Amino acid sequence: MDISSVLQGGYQHPLSRSWQAQRTLTKSMLMYPIFITDEPDAHVEIPSLPGQARWGVNKLEEFLGPLVKKGLRSVILFGVPLHCEKDDRGSPADDPNGPVILAVRKIRSLFPDLYIACDVCLCEYTSHGHCGVFRPDGSIDTTPSAARIAEVALAYARAGAHCVAPSDMMDGRIKAIKRALIDNGYGNRCTLMSYSAKFASALYGPFRDAAGSAPSFGDRKCYQLPPTAKGLARRAIKRDVAEGADIIMVKPALPYLDVIQDAKELAEDHPLACYQVSGEYAMVVAGARAGVYDLKTMAFETVESMIRAGCTLILTYFTPQFLDWLDE
Repeated sequence: MDISSVLQGGYQHPLSRSWQAQRTLTKSMLMYPIFITDEPDAHVEIPSLPGQARWGVNKLEEFLGPLVKKGLRSVILFGVPLHCEKDDRGSPADDPNGPVILAVRKIRSLFPDLYIACDVCLCEYTSHGHCGVFRPDGSIDTTPSAARIAEVALAYARAGAHCVAPSDMMDGRIKAIKRALIDNGYGNRCTLMSYSAKFASALYGPFRDAAGSAPSFGDRKCYQLPPTAKGLARRAIKRDVAEGADIIMVKPALPYLDVIQDAKELAEDHPLACYQVSGEYAMVVAGARAGVYDLKTMAFETVESMIRAGCTLILTYFTPQFLDWLDE
């Protein structure tokens, strides 16, 4: 056997195997997505998203306290308004008494060292369930859509969010948000994390159950990216970098590892995030329950593939389990 053929000597020991990774998963790389409802005392399990629930602001201390003690460093908040008057521009999204703003203030007071990101979108708050504002002919009007998204992002920053993360995929919204943050004194006080390459995926079903955000008509394929659109994803990433994004995100994660790798190349000086979305999480859990594989082993394998592709931040519903697993 040629000398150049022998590789196994380099990973024959558990420690030397660990050295083969360019980076390894740590607790600081995990961001936990949580659903906040406008029912203050709510704790409602989500059947299609096992182990996850909608939470009211009065339940956040008992919910998050044990996780913070285990090393939880960051969360991203999604509002689930059940008792508001929705309209065609998503007016409840930046209601100062709405679930997200109340939750930001509550978490800041309870856990001052916990990093808080807020998803910024209109779909949970619009009467039509879409992520933007429509023209009379039924098409998306991107300029007022981006302006409205920027208003919501600024409201979350003012409430105390450390990070705003627009997931709407409207053209121009990163520039609009960055301008609003800068003009109002938050340009250097609030991080802008862009869902830069968000694909029109079949993997969002459990999330839409959780957030009540399914569109009332049509779909979102005219603004979320086609699954085959590698070139569009690359262009979107470059655009968002140019418009002022501080962090780039790819969503979903596992089916788009090639796009994550591209994002690492195109935005090499930016932190790179990915979202292991609700359907990805549910599939892994379902496979483990069916005896196809061990849950912990597969959870690590999926997330480590995202890290290998280039991610430094993982949004995952497995965060509570990882906080325990990483201590073992």
